[in-house]
Formats: sequence, structure tokens, C-alpha cells
Amino acid sequence: MSRSFNQPLGGNEMPRFGGPGTMFRLPSAPLSDDLDIAIVGVPLDIGTSNRSGSRFGPRSVRNESVLVRPYGMATRAAPFDSFQIADVGDVPLNTFNLKESIRIIEDYYDQLVSHDIKPLTVGGDHTIALPILRALKKKHGTMALIHVDAHADINDDMFGERECHGTIFRRALEEGLVDGNKMVQIGLRATGYSAEDFDWSRNQGVRVVQAEECWHKSLEPLMAEVRQRIGEETPVYLSFDIDGLDPSVAPGTGTPEPAGLTAAQGLEIIRGCWGTNVVGADLVEVSPPYDPSGNTSLLAANLLFEMLCSFPGCLRRD
Repeated sequence: MSRSFNQPLGGNEMPRFGGPGTMFRLPSAPLSDDLDIAIVGVPLDIGTSNRSGSRFGPRSVRNESVLVRPYGMATRAAPFDSFQIADVGDVPLNTFNLKESIRIIEDYYDQLVSHDIKPLTVGGDHTIALPILRALKKKHGTMALIHVDAHADINDDMFGERECHGTIFRRALEEGLVDGNKMVQIGLRATGYSAEDFDWSRNQGVRVVQAEECWHKSLEPLMAEVRQRIGEETPVYLSFDIDGLDPSVAPGTGTPEPAGLTAAQGLEIIRGCWGTNVVGADLVEVSPPYDPSGNTSLLAANLLFEMLCSFPGCLRRD
């Protein structure tokens, strides 16, 4: 018997400025075995080191997602015909305690994994990726990682703290959450505290793709290399910091860096994940107060749609 999947509320059924405030105007639902993919908001920004405001990211991205329609016209992808997807709301954080919030996030994703649900997460600052990876490792083991960012996030500590948005991927590698030989960091750039700032990743086997390697070109060949490096079976987590993109297209973020990736390159990276075994993804560091136009949140919503299209099993309409 065929399943009946949740569908976004259509623009001809209800004006796009009306209707539910959920991501893509999907139904809201609790965690349950009925879901294939859960869209989760994690409105944390107490792990950030510069401009705050990403706590408002999930709400703003949901608001702008009303403009996203259900089919991908370039790929003919049909995620809402492929999976049971719902917006399960936000993780109930402790906004005064970063360590406690990290624990709460991991516990929440433990529950999610126990229902065999794949998470699509809207941040929040990048700290949230660490507890998510910890939860997913319990089910999937050590994972491959595709990390889009202006920053490597491999500091050993920041102001004495070992778990915050600038340290998470050092912790993830040290804890065996991800395999350095199946990890790629794309878009790293700008200035550092030493000329060797990105070398710690390289020394763990990570493929580091600095932004300069991406300038003025399509990233389809790069993503073919990434797919070959990772393979078809290894569980993959995709973590996309919006500041990996240039501030001209995504100004609403806490730590912007010039000369970043274009919006089209961001789409190419995500579409290039098709063919890998994506088990979860996040889009983080959208800070709406720094982009009153809403363009950063709108772009983020479209990138999240493309992530849905890149989960294994998503139909492509001929």
C-alpha cells in the first residue's frame, strides 16, 4: 500500500503571506516513527564569538521559506513526493547555559535517531553541529563530513572554552565522530592568527578547499572529487555555515568574510551531494538582525530545500 506524504500548503490554496509559520508551510508534528525526515530548529547563539542574533535564524528562515515551491526545476527533484517530512519545532534550550544546551541538543537528537529519522536542522550558531554529530554517531558510526564555511572551526579552545562554534570540528575529529580522510572543508578564507591555521585539518587527512581554489569556476568537478573520496555507502553529514558564502549574497551572519562562495556555488555543492549517503544536514549562522531585507534567510531556505533533494531516495521526475 502506497504511503501518503505531507505536502506543503500551496500558494493557490492560501496566499504565501498567510497560513502556518512552519518550514515550507509543511504540517507540524511530534517526533514519531512515521517521519522519514524531521526539520528541526535549534535557536542557539550563546556559542558564538562575534555578532549574536542567530537565535532568530530558525524563525526567520521559516518565514522566508513560504517562497519555496515543492519541485526543483533544475534537478526535477521531488522531496515531498519521496519522504514523509514535517516541521517538528525547536529544541527547548537553556539560553543561559551553553554546556547544558549542548547536552539538551544531544538528548533531543538521541530521541530523533531512536525513531530512525534523518534530521534537517536550522540554526542557530555552529556549536549545534557537535551534539548532533555525537547523537548520529551512535546510530551510524564514524561519518564522512562535507563542511562549507569561511572558517575551519578547529580551534582547541576559545576563551578557555573547548565547545563553542569555533572548536567543534576539532572535537568531532578527536572524538572519532567524523573520518578525516572522508572530510572536506570548502570555502575557508580570509585572515588568521598564524599562517598555519588550516594545517591542523590537513594533518588529519582533511581535504581543505580554500575559497581561492573556487573563484571564477563551477564546483561540479570538485563535488565529483568529493563523491569519489567519500563513496556511496559511507554515512555523510553536511554542515553548511551561511558565512561560507560571500557577504554580498548572505550579509546576515555573525562573522562575515569577503571573497566567499557565490550563491550558485552553494547550490552546486549541495546538489553535488546527490549520490552519497546523506544521513543528516544543517544550515547554520543565519543572523537576521544583520540583513533586514530577509535575503539571507530566503537563500538559506532555498539551500535547505536543496538539502532535502540530496537525501538518498529522493525522486527525480523525468
